[in-house]
Amino acid sequence: MLPDFFPDQLPPALRDLLERDVPAPDPAMSRRSFLKLAGLGGLALGAFPLVAAAQGTAAQTDALKPTQQPSAFLHIDAEGVVTVAINRLEFGQGVQTALPMILAEELDADWSKVRTRFGDNSPAYVDPAYGMHMTGGSNSVKNSFVQYRELGARARSMLVSAAAARWKVDAAKLRTASGQVLGPGGRRLSYGELAEAAMAQPVPGRVALKDLKNFRLIGHPTPRLDARAKSSGRQDFGIDVRLPGQLTAVIAHPPVFGARPRTVDDAAAHLVKGVKTVVRIPLERGGEGVAVVADGYWPARQGREALKVEWDTNGVEGVDSARQLAQYRELAGQSGPRHFDADMAPLDSAPHRIDAEFVFPYLAHAPMEPLNCTVRIGREGAELWVGTQFPGIDGLAAARVLGLKPEQVKVNVQMAGGGFGRRAVATSDYVVEACEVAKAVRAAGIDAPVRMIWSREDDIRGGYYRPMHLHRARIGFDERGRVLAWDHVLVGQSIAAGTPFEGGMVKNGVDHSAVEGMREPYPLPMRLIVHHPKLNVPVLWWRSVGSTHTAFVMETLIDEIARSTQQDPVAYRMDLFGDQHPRHRAALRLAADKSGYGKRRLSEGRAWGVAVHESFSSVVAYVVEASVQQGRPALHRVVAGVHCNLAVNPRGVEAQVQGAAMMALSTCLPGSAITFKDGEVEQRNFDGFTVARITDTPAIEVHIVPSAEPPTGMGEPGLPPLAPAFANAIARLTGRPIRELPFKLA
Repeated sequence: MLPDFFPDQLPPALRDLLERDVPAPDPAMSRRSFLKLAGLGGLALGAFPLVAAAQGTAAQTDALKPTQQPSAFLHIDAEGVVTVAINRLEFGQGVQTALPMILAEELDADWSKVRTRFGDNSPAYVDPAYGMHMTGGSNSVKNSFVQYRELGARARSMLVSAAAARWKVDAAKLRTASGQVLGPGGRRLSYGELAEAAMAQPVPGRVALKDLKNFRLIGHPTPRLDARAKSSGRQDFGIDVRLPGQLTAVIAHPPVFGARPRTVDDAAAHLVKGVKTVVRIPLERGGEGVAVVADGYWPARQGREALKVEWDTNGVEGVDSARQLAQYRELAGQSGPRHFDADMAPLDSAPHRIDAEFVFPYLAHAPMEPLNCTVRIGREGAELWVGTQFPGIDGLAAARVLGLKPEQVKVNVQMAGGGFGRRAVATSDYVVEACEVAKAVRAAGIDAPVRMIWSREDDIRGGYYRPMHLHRARIGFDERGRVLAWDHVLVGQSIAAGTPFEGGMVKNGVDHSAVEGMREPYPLPMRLIVHHPKLNVPVLWWRSVGSTHTAFVMETLIDEIARSTQQDPVAYRMDLFGDQHPRHRAALRLAADKSGYGKRRLSEGRAWGVAVHESFSSVVAYVVEASVQQGRPALHRVVAGVHCNLAVNPRGVEAQVQGAAMMALSTCLPGSAITFKDGEVEQRNFDGFTVARITDTPAIEVHIVPSAEPPTGMGEPGLPPLAPAFANAIARLTGRPIRELPFKLA
């Protein structure tokens, strides 16, 4: 069951995830209002006060919205060090560098003096397009590009005005460079010298932005600001939070989702040195867990292992993977909601036919940092420290559990070691668990912050997987590869059903996230029927969401049509594009050119593989080289052509594509699947759930199509086309198409 997390307090945009333009800035804000926001004293450009998302404040009725005010995002100290607040979670995608680059560009800051901090669940840090706190959908740079440019420009204007007032000159005669305001006669003042006076200046509403040709940071390969800390082991993550008197909790979860303990013997757990208490807490789906709380992770883990719990699974559905596949196949033969429709009459008379079934398993997110959350309950409210993609939703969920008002809960966003969607849960599952433990500990008479940590086994078996899917296609085409009819059925659980996202994502019985990537960009007469069965397995978006399976289906079938009609796969796709889809054409052409496709001969036993796909408004094309070695597919070289419009940080784009390609490669390898037997997950750790290792890593080249258009997202688009490109290469070697992930060649 979904917790009651005040859906009436969520923004309307939560129900409609279609893209919208970033609102235009409003007229200038008054000096009095700015000072009220900035606070008193200090040499900084202020710090936005904590106001929870559900609470209305005077600040929200001022001319500028909280998301538009420099005071929330910018701090300049006396030494000129610029600290930029990040309105997103940084969990490897590079926004901790890209967003400051955007702001610093318009501010004309000295990049060597730029630092960062994370935001919280205050109104200032919502996504300016969606109106909610969110890191996801590859939208961070895309949705905050104009926002952070204007924030930098506003602050720069205030600094220039402060200098003009001090020198008693026209501000139009001043310019800025590298953290300084430059004036007539060689005069100059550093931003640090001007910060206090700048606070007294009006905050401009409308500001002029730089011409792209004058960019000195944006578009230039830039090392990540967190690279040194991470590479040296000095970077703190959410799991590293240490508060005075803090305790650590580990939870024994039921082996089947929704089960409860029939009996609990915790005598042995209490004998473990460091264990403070053992408490039972409610879990999702009517389940219940047992938390062991100790003065550190290891005693809490040992205490959990000492528990003797008899679990009651009566009345709880026990999913079985074999039965589930049979059920899906039965559903695929039935009528259902249609997402696309077309005339299927030409199918039976088509000169050529393809009949195909594809199976995709459940997938765990398996981030390197397991889920965790630290909770401190005080007399006036509560404070959380957590690496979350949804700090606003999580704050509301915490308030519900703890019996507080939303404005009494502060969520401190922490650096996270990966997530891939697992830290963006509408039910706030792991955050709710942490709050339930903290509440139970306090009720037991222990006044201490509690850090709840999942083990790797908890993570692999903890649910919220990428859904299992089955696709069935019947395609008729002619000798030229012209598709006459494409009859398609998709079966898989809905991610959005039963969540606050359902109203915007589920239309006419079809979850948009399940079908994204189907048909486009090809002009195909397709009938698409969709079934969303309900099972006792919690599911969630997984890096690139529906495109994780739809891209594989589309790109391997398109390639199969090309092979069947003896056409070059690149030329065939270009022909299908016609004079449309210039970004797809540019990305594919770039990948083909840089790879040497069609220009050089591959060594014996290797083959080319091609795929191209758009997701989250960016297009990625892959040309790969692969072979089969001792019955196992091997990927040797990957060349990517990327069209993401303006690449704010090309080095960041390169890293995202490399990481996404490796994650996609994992899905192709034996063992990359979550399976069920009698309701229990059969995998426990990385010995059972495969991820790509360094020995699997191919050479990866990333090439970006030049563009001056506003940037689009890159956190996810590099993933979908890799697996089909790899599969297409293997199919050319073996003569047999691959219909299942992970690959099965036998």
